[in-house]
Amino acid sequence: MKRRTFLQTTAATAAVAALSPAPSLASPFQKKYADVLGHKMAYIDEGEGRPVVFLHGNPASSYLWRNIIPFVTEGHRAIAPDLMGMGDSDKPVMTETYHESAHFLHSFLDSLDLKDAVLVIHDWGSALGWHYARTRPDRIAAVAFMEAMAPPFMPLKDIEVLGPQMVQFMTGIRTPGVGEAMILEQNLFLDAFMRHDGAGLSEAAMAEYNRPFPTPASRQIILDWPREIPMEGSPSDVHAIVQANSDFVAESTFPKLMFHVSPGAVIPMQAAEWIKQNLTNIESIYLGDGGHFIQEQYPNEIGAGLADWLTRV
Repeated sequence: MKRRTFLQTTAATAAVAALSPAPSLASPFQKKYADVLGHKMAYIDEGEGRPVVFLHGNPASSYLWRNIIPFVTEGHRAIAPDLMGMGDSDKPVMTETYHESAHFLHSFLDSLDLKDAVLVIHDWGSALGWHYARTRPDRIAAVAFMEAMAPPFMPLKDIEVLGPQMVQFMTGIRTPGVGEAMILEQNLFLDAFMRHDGAGLSEAAMAEYNRPFPTPASRQIILDWPREIPMEGSPSDVHAIVQANSDFVAESTFPKLMFHVSPGAVIPMQAAEWIKQNLTNIESIYLGDGGHFIQEQYPNEIGAGLADWLTRV
């Protein structure tokens, strides 16, 4: 298959991004609700045409995509669910966060009877999205990804690649009692990690990200997700899924688009370079300096780049 790599945004993409309206703090979309396995799942469903499905991760919601979705709704159907337990979806008690979240999300996507769909994925939405593409290849035709779980570093075989500060943070989260104090009581995942990620989030944006999690009990899923990150083989069941996803991505031939930044968090520069050199049918757009929540830093550039890519996929 042909491999194309764009090391930076094209002139056309940059021009479209520059002329785009200023990013909005308020979501311009009215959410819909679906019954999924006896629970309510909230989602955005805008436009008509080929489905483009946006999947967020922890601790976000479909709000993450509010300034990117408008770039694709002319000619495409944009679908953006709130993962179960997050955003405006129900918050059932889950004891196996990844497996149950996958069951809810994949059941919802199956109910849409997707054909020739495109996934746009980030964070845990990437693990869930790759998993869906791997197990439903007749439904998914292309994937755009950013700060995503992907080869060569996922699953993490050596936690030290995260750097000392992140190792300390993740070790604390995974320590019984300490993680509860950090995430449930002190709300550090939102009010420290996300707030100071580099996106320069306003108080209004942080208020919306915090809105679904007003109490320590409501933040349980924010703690459970990082405890599911496969590091040095644990937890073994999620490690096996993420390894199967990475093998699938490395061997796949469908069109892929990667957005990346420096230093990034999940896709550092060395991983981005490996992806450019080793994946088939891959294009990439380098956005510049950034952290993990790059949709807040570069919404117009991501939206314009995605819209341009969709015309060629």
